[in-house]
Amino acid sequence: MKTSLLSLCALAGMQLLSAISLGGELHPIVDAGEGFLVGASGDGKWWEGARAVKAVREGTSVRLFSLTRELGVVKAGAPKPAGEPLPDVWTVPLTDAPHEAVIGVVASWDPLPRKPKLADPTQPAYVEVVRKYLQSRGIAKPDVKITKIVRIDLDGDGTDEVLISATNYFEKGGDSDIPNGAPAGSYSCVLLRRETKGGVETQLLAGDFYPKKQTFNAPQRHEIVAVLDLTGDHKMEVILHSSYYEGGWTAVYECARGKVKKVLEAGGGA
Repeated sequence: MKTSLLSLCALAGMQLLSAISLGGELHPIVDAGEGFLVGASGDGKWWEGARAVKAVREGTSVRLFSLTRELGVVKAGAPKPAGEPLPDVWTVPLTDAPHEAVIGVVASWDPLPRKPKLADPTQPAYVEVVRKYLQSRGIAKPDVKITKIVRIDLDGDGTDEVLISATNYFEKGGDSDIPNGAPAGSYSCVLLRRETKGGVETQLLAGDFYPKKQTFNAPQRHEIVAVLDLTGDHKMEVILHSSYYEGGWTAVYECARGKVKKVLEAGGGA
């Protein structure tokens, strides 16, 4: 899908009319795959979906993104409750959203000021980083399986941070399969590797770790889906999708001032 220059220029004006609520301008964030209204940024705060729904109207222009690029603009349908078993979750239909779209944002700034770069997931240095982290979580001899490495300058200081997702549930059906119980030594996590005042650190965004076998515990798979500036401050947030055998959800993480903080989440399952 190609975005015309005219539609991009008109977008800012339309957003000013479609996202006024709660004492300030809100900028909704939508999971483009599942349709969940993740929440919104605005007025220096993060707003959960139930509060952010007032900022979305039928016909609101939503900009769509994959992990590495902007895909275009679509019109939102009227928001509606997801219903049981997710009574507190709202959904927003996105007409004609391309398959590769993962996140939709109502924003007048550039949500992708710096483009994430995918790196080789077999790099020995990062395999060792993950191995040591898994050992620190009690998995003595981990079978390291990195699913994605993303290099991105999160805060705009000229230095790339590194995001790493790793999952191994030893499933015969492939990486996408998630068991209803976790085998011994299995795991799924997303790590942030970055320079801090104390040196290079490995920080956890989300993770499940199973040194011992667990039965019917619904382990989760965590994946990096997008890295975007969701507030217009030129700093980028990390967006993860987590899933288990009966459902999934999308979460937004701030990675500022040397800390990691989950600020929004929407979704669920049976």
